[in-house]
Amino acid sequence: MAARSAWQDVPRLRVRQFASLAMKEVPELAQDILREIRREYPGLPLVVDESGEPMALVGIRRALEHFVEHLARGRGGPSVHPEVFQDFGRGEVLQGRSLDSLQAIYRLGVRLAWRRLAEIGQEAEIPPPAMYELVESGFEYLDGLVAQSVRGHAEAFARQAGERLRLQRRLMELLFSEHRADPTDALTERAARIGWRLPSQVAVAVLLRPAREAVAPAVGPDVLLDMELEQPRMVVPEPDAAGRAELLRRAMTGWSGAIGPPVPPAEAAKSLRWAATAVRLMDRGLLPSGQVLHCTEHTEALVLLPPEELIEDLSRRRLAPLAARGPAHGRRLAETLLAWLETRGGAPEVAARLGVHPQTVRYRLRQIRELWGDDVDDPDRRFELELVLRAQRLRGELAEPEG
Repeated sequence: MAARSAWQDVPRLRVRQFASLAMKEVPELAQDILREIRREYPGLPLVVDESGEPMALVGIRRALEHFVEHLARGRGGPSVHPEVFQDFGRGEVLQGRSLDSLQAIYRLGVRLAWRRLAEIGQEAEIPPPAMYELVESGFEYLDGLVAQSVRGHAEAFARQAGERLRLQRRLMELLFSEHRADPTDALTERAARIGWRLPSQVAVAVLLRPAREAVAPAVGPDVLLDMELEQPRMVVPEPDAAGRAELLRRAMTGWSGAIGPPVPPAEAAKSLRWAATAVRLMDRGLLPSGQVLHCTEHTEALVLLPPEELIEDLSRRRLAPLAARGPAHGRRLAETLLAWLETRGGAPEVAARLGVHPQTVRYRLRQIRELWGDDVDDPDRRFELELVLRAQRLRGELAEPEG
């Protein structure tokens, strides 16, 4: 069985007397509450409505009136008029604050209101059990006020976040576009709209999702992140700043992708191109996967692997002498030639690099001299040979050196 309400047992005439006395006190009580709030929170901004009356005073007065009217009708726990208190929650977002101070203000207001209502209860001879029940109703009412403010706060925060995200995307679009003129002024203006200070350098990352519903990386607020693309993009300001690499490493746990080289903001499209190129090479297994790699640490692969048609054509021309040697023997000669080109040492140095006997190297070097003749002494031809052989090694066609 439901517990009997002590308040509803109070004679209706006495309830009406209490409500009448309380309603007369509301205007002055609202003023007293606002005055005390202003004393406790001197930095609290006072927003006025169209009539010039403080909105906080309007809200306090309406809350008190609504509470008293509900008690007079004897309808259980009072409901909350949502509009004003949702506005208060929205206002906290506009002021850049959390709801903590607003909730503290509400508690202060309820405490002050209860003191005055307790005095009126004694004057109207309301029994103590009914007044205790009134206290419970007051704190239930407080919970309702907070709930409405939380709703307003959440709605305003969502709108603000959505607007910032829209402006951030516009900024990133400008960063990634190819510019014919210096876009610094336009970038500075768009950055200012979201409170982002234009850095001296940026690095652009292209990310690979660990799963379709993966939570966004927990990067700091100064890092621009667009999660709407199939491969999210990220703009890292001042990438070489102290501690930045470690913070990114922690934030990107579970993610993979590539971060392009640092460039001025006006050249962000270049950093994006290198990052996108690195991701394509990762997809093909030509660069390490399962991590966020830095393009500056894989310069050789990024320079030699993307221009495949040019490298392949050069390979056919410069490595033509190997065509008649068979795949296995041709690969051994190519590895020996590359080791010699990289070390420019004698047979012992090349042998140590390949892990074979020096006599084997001398034999192969004689064959190389027979196949290429004077080309191995020409600086331009040596450079081209090293380029195509390094490209083959990067693709896994030649073995890595041992030392």
